[in-house]
Parts: sequence; C-alpha cells; structure tokens
Amino acid sequence: MTAFERVKAQLQVAPKTWLVTGAGGFIGSNLVETLLRLDQRVVGLDNFSTGKKQNLEQVRRLVRTKQWARFNFVEGDIRELEACQRVSRGVDYVLHQAALGSVPRSIEDPLLTNASNITGFLNMLVAARNEKVRRFVYAASSSTYGDHPGLPKVEDIIGRPLSPYAVTKYVNELYADVFARCYGVESIGLRYFNVFGPRQDPDGAYAAVIPRWIDAMIKNAPTYVNGDGETSRDFCFVANAVQANLLAATTENPGATGQVYNVALGARTTLNELFAMLRERLIPAFSHLKDYRPVYQDFRPGDVRHSQADIAKARRLLAYEATHTVEQGLDEALDWYKQNLATTTSSQRH
Repeated sequence: MTAFERVKAQLQVAPKTWLVTGAGGFIGSNLVETLLRLDQRVVGLDNFSTGKKQNLEQVRRLVRTKQWARFNFVEGDIRELEACQRVSRGVDYVLHQAALGSVPRSIEDPLLTNASNITGFLNMLVAARNEKVRRFVYAASSSTYGDHPGLPKVEDIIGRPLSPYAVTKYVNELYADVFARCYGVESIGLRYFNVFGPRQDPDGAYAAVIPRWIDAMIKNAPTYVNGDGETSRDFCFVANAVQANLLAATTENPGATGQVYNVALGARTTLNELFAMLRERLIPAFSHLKDYRPVYQDFRPGDVRHSQADIAKARRLLAYEATHTVEQGLDEALDWYKQNLATTTSSQRH
C-alpha cells in the first residue's frame, strides 16, 4: 500500500474538515471532488473571477448525494479578511489554491495580481492563524525559479523572478515561513509545474497550453506555438497535484512542515512533442487533423526556456510518487476535453 493509499484509508475512517480556496477553479474543483469521494467535510471559497460554477456542478454530478451534502460553498473573495475568517472557522486543513495565475496577466495588470496573490494570501494566513487550523497547504509555483538556468530545479536554488506573478508566488513562500516562525502556523508550499487535466479552462487570453491546443485542434483552428517548439515543460497531471496536497496536509513527519516542494513528474516534454501527443490522440475522432500543423510565432515575454523539477525532496519527506505520466494523464483527461470543449461542425469531425 502506498503512502497516499494509506492516507485515503485513514481519512475515510476518521473524516476531517477541509477548506479549499479557489474551489471553483481547475485544481480546486479536483481537490473538492477527491475529498468528497473520501467522505470528508469540505468548505469551498471562490469569487469566480477565474473559477467556474459549472466546475462545481460537474463535481456534484460525479459524487454521491450524501457526499455532496458534506460540501458547504461560500461565494467570497480572499481579498476580504472577514470572508477568509468566516470560512476558516472549525477547519482542520486549508488547501489554498485561490490566486490569479498567468505570467502574461501579471505583466498586464500587476496591481490586480498583487491584490489577489499577496494581500489575499496574507488574509488567508491571518485567518488560519486566528482560527488555529492544523495546517496550511498552499499552491506555490515553479515560476519562483526565475532566471536560474540549472536543471532539474531544486527547491533551495532559485534565480531572479521574471514576472510580477513570480514575485507574488515567492512572497507567499516568505510570508508562510515568517508566519511559522512568528505565530507557529504550520504550512507547506507546493511548487506546481504545468498542471493539466479535466476542468482546465481553454478559453481566454491566459488559458493553459494543453486545453487551448486541444480546443483549437477540435475546432480546426490554428494552434500557436510560442518560439520554435523546443521550449520544454514538466507537465503534471492533476491527480498528482491532488495527491501532493493530501500528503502535505496529513503528513506526521516533523521534518516535512515549513517546507516547499516541487510537484511534477521530474521529466521534460517539448512543445513539439506535446503537439504530436495531442494530435495522435485526437486523429481517430477528428480526421481533419491528419494534415494539421502548428503555427510558430515569437517567444512570449517572461517565459523561461526550459523547466524540469527535481522531485526527490517530495519523495523523501512526503512519500510523494506520481501516479500518472504525461501520456497517461492525457489519456485519462481526453474524454473530458472532447465532451466539454466547444463542438465543431460535423464536416470538421468526419
């Protein structure tokens, strides 16, 4: 039995109360679904600035009625301390996912990113301290590595931030560390590397690459590649991120808290390789993709060239073991993408 299987079994025997901020978002809704399937009591908070009500509606349809009855959703904003305080009452574990993601968005509007990602984060830490929650687990980011060229990325070696977003996520780590020292708030940060999976939004200027490309391929619209396609990322299926959150919240290893961990596969996939993987999986249902090619354009400001995680620390201290490779994650997520992304005309499908 793996450490994660043990944790899931223990939680079903002795349910806990969890707060998931950003509950209507991509990762947040996957956390809510997993926790409800484990018969946990879950409080969700979201202002739906980027999260979606239909994500929670999908979760409702996927879990049992009794499980859904254990979910208490509050529409609110982490930029308001009172809202953070209210949802933190009686909570054992906080899984803080609420944030404004996206490097380009932060470059366009640094004030808005700062308000959500720093002021909102500080509000949540204060609420967790005041309500004496057991542990505060938060979404950190691989963007914190900045311009440091070394690969794979090791947690204690970072460079200078390349965007306002990266600054905010690094400040989160600093605040979490200070709150542990000053107030005894137990926290763990999870540096996500390019997480993907069901309920990831393909729409808008800041959409992640995998849902955006799948959406374009299905609709026979152009797939744009920033640069030459040899940029690489450590793509991580959402089930791996969910596992890391639950392990971090429940670990009894005294050396594991007050740390940040890479959450990834420890592998690199180039954008050209990713394009080929997606095209190969979609061709059987969308024959127009046989002669489909990407469109290359300029590199994007603020982007790093290569990203790959060293996950040895998470393995050692959290007993984290990724359950899905990129290929396995795409295979598992593809049905959701095909069912939920905008449909095309029948002439494009056949």
